[in-house]
Amino acid sequence: MNEKITRLQAIQNNITRYEGMLKSKLSSTELRFVEKRLSEERFALAMAQFMGPSNSPEMIKFPDALQ
Repeated sequence: MNEKITRLQAIQNNITRYEGMLKSKLSSTELRFVEKRLSEERFALAMAQFMGPSNSPEMIKFPDALQ
């Protein structure tokens, strides 16, 4: 459980960092990169929160397009 908390904190720190970057002056390429990474981190946070002791990654079957 401690590992999960550490992972959640790391993801949240990444989200906070990317949100801060969005407030700075970025080129269009940098903006797209940061927005993409922010989206990926938010998805990772949602998945990490969803995953509980009874929800192991092996039990979740994603469509082939998402793998």
